[in-house]
Amino acid sequence: MPARTERSLVSRLLPPLVALAVLFLAVFLVNRVASPYILRVVTLLGISIMLVLALNLSNGFTGVFSLGHVGFMAIGAYVSAILTLSVEAKAVNLPDLPAWIAGTQLGFLPAILIAAVIAAIVALLIGIPLMRLSGHYVGVATLGFLVIVHIVLVNWTQFTRGARTFSGVSSLTTIWWVYGCLAVTIYVVWRIVRSPYGRSMIAVRENEIAAQAIGVNVLGSRLMAFVTSAFLTAVAGALWAHIVTSFSPASFYFAQTFNIIIMLVVGGMGSVSGSIIGTVLITVISELLRNAELGLHIGGITIPPLYGLSQIVLAVGFVLVVIFRRKGLMGDREIDLRRFFERKTHEGGAGDPDRPGQPKD
Repeated sequence: MPARTERSLVSRLLPPLVALAVLFLAVFLVNRVASPYILRVVTLLGISIMLVLALNLSNGFTGVFSLGHVGFMAIGAYVSAILTLSVEAKAVNLPDLPAWIAGTQLGFLPAILIAAVIAAIVALLIGIPLMRLSGHYVGVATLGFLVIVHIVLVNWTQFTRGARTFSGVSSLTTIWWVYGCLAVTIYVVWRIVRSPYGRSMIAVRENEIAAQAIGVNVLGSRLMAFVTSAFLTAVAGALWAHIVTSFSPASFYFAQTFNIIIMLVVGGMGSVSGSIIGTVLITVISELLRNAELGLHIGGITIPPLYGLSQIVLAVGFVLVVIFRRKGLMGDREIDLRRFFERKTHEGGAGDPDRPGQPKD
């Protein structure tokens, strides 16, 4: 019995540890040998995966289709940027800040956490009324939240510089910061989905009335997903702000919203694996097409610049996915590494004395 318990523990711990080791090795190699362009693309890819995973927690697993999550990304970006600005930079770029903020400069991690907590509090306040809605009403209401955030950013010049570019942000985000936070995000989302709370979310998504009949707290399940998603989105927004270092309210509006939704839908709503696959696929295709937009020389054939090609191809691809594979590439399925390790264990354990049917001495 102890031997079986030990093997069960190993079968649970080995897959995530191997995946973490592979991720660490990949990040190490990219950080050491990749060009600055590749390094930046891979770093931004990690942030995009975080955004899609966070949105999937709300949209995919509860069935509440939110269109306003980029607003939480904006909160994370602006709050963390303000908190990490030096006192001298604040005096130049944000001269009208209150004294208690103008004279304060925090480290990167405290700034990220404070920004994420503020976003979670905002999500809690707006989520209490909004999560009582269902269907298209939630999408319209959350879209209204995004518009409100945009208007606040444009008009609250004391903190955001208004519609002007918010510049001077310290370049603090590294590939290690991004993929460290991504590993935590994947673990948190996976654990929530596999927990009783996650099963409640899925029950609400599948049939709200039936979920209520068996005692599931519909509002509580949706609210937990919404608040947790906002927290993770704000973390990704803070990381994004400290890699691009200059942004404006236009960076957190409809274009960013639909980019994230496309990645989510293509990968599969309701699948953690699908979120990762969809984001990687769309990012790679986008980068390839963006480079092709400048023109190509293939043999003796010269293709002229085709600006806007990437957006057109992605839009067409999105329409095709919605028509022919509505659940995305993965649907609600997952890539479970435990099956691979369990199969290997069984193949290599033919002489295991604790397995049924084995001869004993």
